[in-house]
Amino acid sequence: MDRNTIIGISLIFILFYVWAKVNAPTEEQLAAMEQQRDSIAMVESQQALPSDLGREEVPSAETTPLQSDSARSDLLTQDFGPFAAAATGTEETVELENDLLKLSISTKGGTIRRAEIKEHQKLSEDEEFNEIYSPLVLLEDEKNQFEYLFPTPGVTGGMVKSSDLYYQANRSGDELTLTADLGGGRKVEQIYRMKPGAYDVEYSLRLTGMERLLPASEGLTLSWKNHLDRIEINTSWEAMMSSIYFKESGEDTDYCSCSGDDTEDVDGQPVKWISHSNQFFLSSLIAKNQPFTSAVLETRSVPEESEDLKILLSQIKLPLTGQNSEQFDMTWYIGPKEFDVLRSYDLALEETVAFGFSIFGSINRWVIRPLFTFLSKYIGSKGIVILLLTLIVKSLVYPLTYKMIRSQSKMAALKPQMAKTREKYKDDQQKMQMENMKLYREYGVNPAGGCFPMALQMPIWFALYRFFPASIEFRQASFLWANDLSSYDVFFRLPWDVPMLGAHVSLFTLLYAITLIMYTYYNSKLMNMDSINPMMKYMQYAMPLMFIVFFNSYASGLTCYLLFSNIFNIAQTLITKNYLIDHKKIEAELDANKKKPKKKGGFQERLQSALAEQQRIAGEREKTGKRKK
Repeated sequence: MDRNTIIGISLIFILFYVWAKVNAPTEEQLAAMEQQRDSIAMVESQQALPSDLGREEVPSAETTPLQSDSARSDLLTQDFGPFAAAATGTEETVELENDLLKLSISTKGGTIRRAEIKEHQKLSEDEEFNEIYSPLVLLEDEKNQFEYLFPTPGVTGGMVKSSDLYYQANRSGDELTLTADLGGGRKVEQIYRMKPGAYDVEYSLRLTGMERLLPASEGLTLSWKNHLDRIEINTSWEAMMSSIYFKESGEDTDYCSCSGDDTEDVDGQPVKWISHSNQFFLSSLIAKNQPFTSAVLETRSVPEESEDLKILLSQIKLPLTGQNSEQFDMTWYIGPKEFDVLRSYDLALEETVAFGFSIFGSINRWVIRPLFTFLSKYIGSKGIVILLLTLIVKSLVYPLTYKMIRSQSKMAALKPQMAKTREKYKDDQQKMQMENMKLYREYGVNPAGGCFPMALQMPIWFALYRFFPASIEFRQASFLWANDLSSYDVFFRLPWDVPMLGAHVSLFTLLYAITLIMYTYYNSKLMNMDSINPMMKYMQYAMPLMFIVFFNSYASGLTCYLLFSNIFNIAQTLITKNYLIDHKKIEAELDANKKKPKKKGGFQERLQSALAEQQRIAGEREKTGKRKK
């Protein structure tokens, strides 16, 4: 690995660091988030107040003879007010399904208690690391909440939750209507409609005779709390890519922070849809005819030992018209984050696929993904597709690679002259650097010529860094020894968990580091490494070790790509240097440059002037020091 390559790779790490710093929240943002979190906690505390005192837990007439029916009715009225007629009943489960999705809907609360994605499976490991496949299910946690909060003065807690009401189920084909009859012509209905071959479910909330109970000016609050399940083996990375996405009407898609706790208050802004998203699957609630009026969205991290992955909370405001009959139409999308499927809805739902929102995301969406999709139509193995993708990318950037190798060859041609300079000024590093700069300028060699082509390739590297762990096509796709290209591959397991490394060693990462060391050693033999800072010499071999730590728990699809890419780098370098570059022609070009008149100015001359000024200052300091002695 030559100096220019080291500089290029160092720039990558610097960009990662700056990227993290720029995206870190300020103290003012943290304070605002804390205030918003307190407001949500207040709403949750109100929801947590006991509201089921008058239902099944109320002693029956047989067990408590003194408890009369009128007393029970009084307790129900105390807790539920005008909703008391729907506060008792028997919970049942009704199933709706098509060829892709199976829903289990409870008659208590009228909510989805389980959503099975039929064409995908959950892969986990037991204590002996044996693979276990099981049905992939969303929205099944018993701690989940999906409830409408009806403000009801005079009852315990000041509100009644739709999740505490019992509904009568009426199914007609693929349509299920759940009705909570409150008496006196008042009803709360939730309607689900499924259609074949789709992950979306039409969903409506219908309120009848509720205009006096629900003030139109305040709207209706929908509280949605989702305890995400751990679906993938690499749960640390899954948590990093799980969050709440949302889209305000007329605005770009936005999301809560994925790396930590976060709160987004979309106050007074109409919202088109809200998605609770895992790494590869999501549950989206989409407003149809009219948007949600506002929302407060929060993500909470959980301890590593928790059975949950992350907690997502959404407080959503629905508009009310104040009429006798109100209906708010929505659509559920419960399924995989397949880019083309989500894009077909024309709602920007495909933005929930975490390709990134910058230039890197654009490269993934409109360059790499279409190319990968095209290759996948003809090739079944995702690993072979990665190999071909690597070949295509390396071929496209080969003109830049050629310029870099040619620049290195020019530097290598100056090696004898630079050796003389090093020997002459071996005790004066600054003077040696100045003479080397004169040598570069005299022969028309740009020492940074090999760095610039590498910098131009950085957008592709950053894009691929996000592409592999975000693309569901790699999920549970096997290649060679890797059984899931969206997660890390395991060569062997360690007896304990090593900080920053984990409890395993990735073979793709290990092979990538080995080939990188080989490539570095080969380049160092061709370059004048003696003129480089000794620390840089060690750094070029320390880099591969750092990459082992950095990529060991990353998606094996990326480390597989990096390995193929490095093998192509070695092949391109050997072929280009030995067969495509005429070294005698380069020497003749350097001799011709030496004879040309030199233009004044330019980067090299300014750099040489700066070095001369540093040497002058150092010389004056040395003289001053001698006088003092």
